Amino acid sequence: MLIPLVSGKYQQQRERFIVDIVLVIVALIIGAGVGAGGLFAYNKKNENGGKNRAEDLIRKAKNEASDIVLKAKSDATDMAARSQQEEAERRREWKNTEHRLSERENNLDNKLDQLEKKTERLAKEEKELDDLKTEVRDIRNRQQEKLEKIAGLSKEAAREKLMQMTERDIKQDLAGLVAKEQKEIKHEVDETAQAILLTAMERMSSEVTADRTVTALKLPDDDMKGRIIGKEGRNIQALQRATGVDIMVDDTPGMVVLSSFDPIRRQVARYALERLMKDGRINPSSIEEAVAKAEREIEKEVIRAGEDAAREVGVVGIPRELIHLLGELKFRTSYGQNVLLHSVEMAHIAGMIAEEIGANKRVAKTATLLHDIGKAVTHKIEGKHADIGAELAKKYGMPDNVVHAMAAHHDDIEATTPEAVIVKIVDSLSAARPGARNISAENFAERMRDLENIATSFPGIDKAYAISAGREIRVIVEPKQIDDLSALKLARDIANKIEATMSYPGVIKVNVIRETRAVEYAK
Repeated sequence: MLIPLVSGKYQQQRERFIVDIVLVIVALIIGAGVGAGGLFAYNKKNENGGKNRAEDLIRKAKNEASDIVLKAKSDATDMAARSQQEEAERRREWKNTEHRLSERENNLDNKLDQLEKKTERLAKEEKELDDLKTEVRDIRNRQQEKLEKIAGLSKEAAREKLMQMTERDIKQDLAGLVAKEQKEIKHEVDETAQAILLTAMERMSSEVTADRTVTALKLPDDDMKGRIIGKEGRNIQALQRATGVDIMVDDTPGMVVLSSFDPIRRQVARYALERLMKDGRINPSSIEEAVAKAEREIEKEVIRAGEDAAREVGVVGIPRELIHLLGELKFRTSYGQNVLLHSVEMAHIAGMIAEEIGANKRVAKTATLLHDIGKAVTHKIEGKHADIGAELAKKYGMPDNVVHAMAAHHDDIEATTPEAVIVKIVDSLSAARPGARNISAENFAERMRDLENIATSFPGIDKAYAISAGREIRVIVEPKQIDDLSALKLARDIANKIEATMSYPGVIKVNVIRETRAVEYAK
């Protein structure tokens, strides 16, 4: 339908073009006639001007008009021919286009047919695959039923048995791997730690037993007891008011016992009583004078002890307030161990260890020297001595790394610096060495029982023995109830319970022993 419409359109354009040409020709003819008439009128008016010239002009005009008409007709004919030719070419192009579209439409129809056939084939193959899966599943179920009948085990029982076998094999492999890794790590760590600690300890040796603060004075004679009490108890009351110490003279024959939570006050009372007994004059006024002199002496001794300790360790720049608290530790004991000597000993060992491992030697020595200054004021301030000491050090401007090491030496907070770990280690070394602290036989026996009771509280334990003065607990387990992997876990559980329920210096080794023996006799 497109070709007829296009042909009609071009036919109308051609007719319109021919009409336009005819109109142009007519206009030219009319113009020529008008020109000829004008010339005729002009010539008539000027008859003497040349009638022949007018005729020539008319003739010339007619010839020109005839040439123009002929040329217009020729151009119109050529234009019509070109139009017909163009129309024929457009017809051929449209026919070619229509042919290509028809071929493309046929190709699309063929592809749609092929796609439909492929879809049908895929659906058929999918159905066959589902049927095949169903058949395979049925075959597998029948085989499983036959296997269960042959083996006498259900699927669940077989799975459970397989899991048990796999778990047993994995446990054995894991136990061997863990034991091997622990042995290798322990060997390397033990060698390094042993070298460092031996180097530090062989360079730092101190007395095995530490001095204890004396809280009882021996009287030269019984008359001195009466003179200390005084008339109606005036002397002893004045002495108690001046020193703040309870004085007991009737409990022990020939002895005066001084009782106070403040070791400085107790020491002042001791110095004052010694001075009064040596002088022989005991009255309220001499008591006040003796106590004042004793306080001045103790103050000087405290400052001197703190400065001597810092000088011996080689730590400088400690504020005077902390030096005073450090000196007060001279009159403080912990389980029979002098706290100031304990701190000085720790500082020496800490400096050696810090030098060996590349830590900050100054920080380690300063923190260990000051780590127990909280004990100097625990009778005045509530709280743990580690926290109190750290707060005092921070208050008087000590560096943060020193404050952290002081606060972490009893695991109240996690030690995050090498210096803090060193303080914790050397504290255990100094406190746990033989003879450092006095422990009564009753406390020792109770500690042994507690260790053994903690071990036997776990299931599968045959026997437990606390040995090496409570430094090791050996646990013998039932081999049928505890396997190798469970033995490792049991050792960790026992150690965690000891850490959570007991208070002790140093380290306690938990040794879990699992042994299986097969005995047979050849006859």
